[in-house]
Amino acid sequence: QVQLVESGGGLVQAGGSLRLSCAASGRTFSSYAMGWFRQAPGKEREFVASVSWNGGKTYYADFVEGRFTISRDNAKNTLYLQMNSLKPEDTAVFYCTVRARTPWSGSAYLNSYDYDYWGQGAQVTVSS
Repeated sequence: QVQLVESGGGLVQAGGSLRLSCAASGRTFSSYAMGWFRQAPGKEREFVASVSWNGGKTYYADFVEGRFTISRDNAKNTLYLQMNSLKPEDTAVFYCTVRARTPWSGSAYLNSYDYDYWGQGAQVTVSS
């Protein structure tokens, strides 16, 4: 019954912005770290960003280069990824994920095996 439902993907021109949302249901994830990964055609899934349970710590992949912001609203059980200055190379399926484990180790949780639940993926296409 646990579900992560992503929304906000779509087609945008280079330099534009999108905000991805991930609404969780079936259980509350306010105590857990959450993150975003992406997978481009022909490439492996890669880490994008993560956020600690209370939003106090955030981590980003190098390619983000200050363009993205991860945030969460625990009252709404929702995770967000604000993406600005999008580039064609950002084109990928973006996945929301939750680490349903405690305690927090202090790690950025850069690997897919650090997480337990995944969304269905949201397509982001950036045109040149």
